[in-house]
Amino acid sequence: MATRRLAINGATTALRGGSSRLTGSGSATIPTAARILRASFGTTSLGPQQAAKGAARGFARPQLFRRIAPTSVRWSSDSATGSGSKIWNFEEINAALSTPTSTPKVTIIDTREPSELSTTGRIPGALNVPIASAPDSFHIPADEFADRFGFERPPPDSDGEVVVFYCKAGVRSRAAAQIAREAGWKNVGEYPGSWLDWVQKGGKIER
Repeated sequence: MATRRLAINGATTALRGGSSRLTGSGSATIPTAARILRASFGTTSLGPQQAAKGAARGFARPQLFRRIAPTSVRWSSDSATGSGSKIWNFEEINAALSTPTSTPKVTIIDTREPSELSTTGRIPGALNVPIASAPDSFHIPADEFADRFGFERPPPDSDGEVVVFYCKAGVRSRAAAQIAREAGWKNVGEYPGSWLDWVQKGGKIER
């Protein structure tokens, strides 16, 4: 099988047989979740100009973390890794938005591209980490992450904080959750219904 390459902020990701590995500066291993993104969105090349466009729209540097409290959640096992993510539904996300000071705290991350958020808006308080164009985001150093996205990355081993991912329909959020877990994050959640479910059920929208 021929190797296809994805340019990510000056590094090169070689995609072969469903796996990928960063080479060049910022060397890191990207987990097998990359094949989910590849299957759904294909292999693309994003240059600095495109990244700058996202930043110019204001989505690469969103407001400070909106921290919310989780309610009861379920576990979704991942057969590839033997680990799992906490599964959130609309009612749990919506209820948590009304109790921002409870513990543990939750950071909601929208994994769609900035252009999508510009068109549709986002769940109130959600931060943007576009996982398809930045699959290395949970493997790079914390200071580089802050410079790139404009906010501090949640700590990987905090018992007092949960990171919940969503996208448009649950594919990218699942990949992002797997990437985060394999990078060392242990308190990871997914909202499988994601944006389509949120809008269908009348969730509030932040623009």
